Amino acid sequence: MKAICVDGDAATLELAEAVCMGHPLVREVKTFSCVADAMAWLEEEAVNLALLADELADGPGMLLAAEIRRKNPAAAVVFLAGSERYAVRAFEIHASGYLLKPVQRKRLEEEVEYALTGGVVRTSCHIEVRTFGNFELLVDGATVSFTRSKAKELLAYLVDKHGSGVTRAEIFAVLWESGEYDRSMQKQVDVIIRSLRDTLEQYGVSEILELKRGSMRVHPELIDCDLYRFLDGDPRAVNQFCGEYMSAYSWATFTEAHLEQKVYGGKK
Repeated sequence: MKAICVDGDAATLELAEAVCMGHPLVREVKTFSCVADAMAWLEEEAVNLALLADELADGPGMLLAAEIRRKNPAAAVVFLAGSERYAVRAFEIHASGYLLKPVQRKRLEEEVEYALTGGVVRTSCHIEVRTFGNFELLVDGATVSFTRSKAKELLAYLVDKHGSGVTRAEIFAVLWESGEYDRSMQKQVDVIIRSLRDTLEQYGVSEILELKRGSMRVHPELIDCDLYRFLDGDPRAVNQFCGEYMSAYSWATFTEAHLEQKVYGGKK
């Protein structure tokens, strides 16, 4: 297979070339720092894979993607994007991937593998969180069972916070929604936190949770989460979202509305 990499950023271009050259199905890689040179080369050539900046100084990457698809409709296109500006257009042309910069090598390798094989890329992360629809935590493919529903909801809220710390008072306000945060309720919150910790320890994944004096959070980098992949611009995650996010929790409607705005422009 033949690949083309086009990006005005030298470091990103070097990474893209290295990843393509490292794939066993790729036999030739051409790199360009501008669209004009790439267009000229494509007059005589066709490619199977393209890694493109979404917008370059001398012309938009979308035009280049269209030309690549004109020469080879089956070509896989992965955008290495500086922003989410062209994400919707990328989905419209059925791009294989849309990664936001700075591009992580592991993510790019996964996208290239997916694009060239058409298969599901298995992540090296064995901890999976599903937020589209109902909230679920899976470890090595098995669904985690929580002894307390509020412990599960607490983890869901921590995932929604995307690594930001939350206080016990905030946890109380989210899980109980009303009432006075007194000493008795402080103890109830501690019971829920303890239950969550015990469950995570039981399944051998306690490392995703960080507790500090006065606050707690999750480590997003240790979790394969559809929400996080959506926010990173992963087209597969965007396509998985059907307008439902953590359906069991009323507080999740704010994030759900944010996701809908990104996909539907506020219109479903």
